[in-house]
Amino acid sequence: MGLDELGFHRTLHRPGTLLDIGAHDGAFTLPFASLPDSRVLAFEPLPGAFARLRAATAGLGNVTLRPEALGAAEGEITLALPVLDGVPQEQWASTAKTYAGLDPRVAEQRWQVPVRRLDGFGLTDLTAVKLDAEGAEYEVLRGARETLLRCRPILSIEIEERHRRGSTWAVPAYLDALGYDAFWEFWGDWQPMAGFDRDRMQRASPNPAVFEASDPYVFVFYVLPRESAAAMLAQLRAAEAG
Repeated sequence: MGLDELGFHRTLHRPGTLLDIGAHDGAFTLPFASLPDSRVLAFEPLPGAFARLRAATAGLGNVTLRPEALGAAEGEITLALPVLDGVPQEQWASTAKTYAGLDPRVAEQRWQVPVRRLDGFGLTDLTAVKLDAEGAEYEVLRGARETLLRCRPILSIEIEERHRRGSTWAVPAYLDALGYDAFWEFWGDWQPMAGFDRDRMQRASPNPAVFEASDPYVFVFYVLPRESAAAMLAQLRAAEAG
């Protein structure tokens, strides 16, 4: 059946700092915190989600929460949240796009939130990254360049063309230049990014009021430091087989 995203991180876990970008309610922060010798740094700029995340992680001494977005430059940025039929669609909150005027059924809430560069934190023991930024992946990674080169963490990244056209090309290309190889997985079959068929496996509506998605729909990509990729892929395949 294959590993899910958490299974990827559990299989390749190494002690150190684990980064949860777009932490929301803590679906990754909490499992990351339970891994041996882990320290979790979680970023969530959406105010309501951050409040729930803070409550969920209360008492965990190895978790640090930041109510900020990550990006390529320090300062402030607009966080847009679509609201459909009065219900905030928090999973669509983005600093990379706006929903205003998209559909008469979709309203938009906005916040000005602080944005930081990951390189500004000076991390030296980063071993894993989970990144879910609804179209802002490229800017987040640009602001993390020195950290990625220094620490060589593994990454799982949600990248969707519906949030940003061309992102499934641009993000892997940027990471390739830093010595990383990107893969996608479907039912236990690990394939390099070069073999990803966007037209067949990632067709979806950019409008939260319209449900349209290809079947299958693949949007989580796994990125490994090139110098360790072969050994890590062998670990992942062994975990699936076992």
